[in-house]
Amino acid sequence: MLEIPESNTISRQLRETIIGKKIIKVVAAYTTHGFTWYSGDPSSYHNVLVNKTIDDAKAVAGQVEIYAANMRILFCDGVNIRYFTKEMETPKKHQLYIEFDDNSKIVCTVQMLGGIYLNFENNNKSFYYLVAKEKPSPLSDEFDEDYFNKLFNDTEKKLSVKALLATEQRIPGLGNGTLHDILFNAMINPQTKLSTLKDKDIDLLYKSVKSTLSDMTNKGGRDTEKDLFGNIGGYMTTLSSKTADKGCPRCGDNIVKKAYLGGSVYFCPTCQPIFK
Repeated sequence: MLEIPESNTISRQLRETIIGKKIIKVVAAYTTHGFTWYSGDPSSYHNVLVNKTIDDAKAVAGQVEIYAANMRILFCDGVNIRYFTKEMETPKKHQLYIEFDDNSKIVCTVQMLGGIYLNFENNNKSFYYLVAKEKPSPLSDEFDEDYFNKLFNDTEKKLSVKALLATEQRIPGLGNGTLHDILFNAMINPQTKLSTLKDKDIDLLYKSVKSTLSDMTNKGGRDTEKDLFGNIGGYMTTLSSKTADKGCPRCGDNIVKKAYLGGSVYFCPTCQPIFK
């Protein structure tokens, strides 16, 4: 699923790869997928986009936005965005296919669920898009300690640390995937109530949000996800589905996997006890 490290990696790769290319063919919703959402009529995407040139690509929290003249193509959640040169065979099933004037392509498929939205510039009214544009990214200087402390203070203290970081779009683009290593590095259990955190814990949490997401992004995303070219990310996750059957790298205890707040959480019960 797209989160901050992947959206920033893929948008950078798109800028390096497709800027200046002209769109000659678009096919949307070719393969039916019950959990893919489109804006408007997908059959109109070709007529709207054909002959437009790619101007830019940007990360919007955990979303990727491509600029094509006065149009914006937005990808979110479980959309896999892949680039293919003219020599490469493309997938036969896809939810979006864009071909350029050099016969290279962007082909998108959806894993589990995802959104592919086409809008005129400044005409996307989605809550998730607007809040992601409004709030600072943890990768930016604007997301500083004062900002994080206000975010913490404005959140009900009966909630858990996972709820603070990964629900209600408090930090857009930080989801259940990147959460685990952030909390492992801060030595905080995802179920810990905010009311039990001391000042030093809040400081560690803030620093871990900044440093862990930066590390994931600088290394091209997590090893549980793939980039624009289908390569696995260079950041080796400490806690994820890939490491669930391994011992804690810090103390050797068994990693716990538990269903919590709408998804699985991973943590070390020794290094990340629930604060009392």
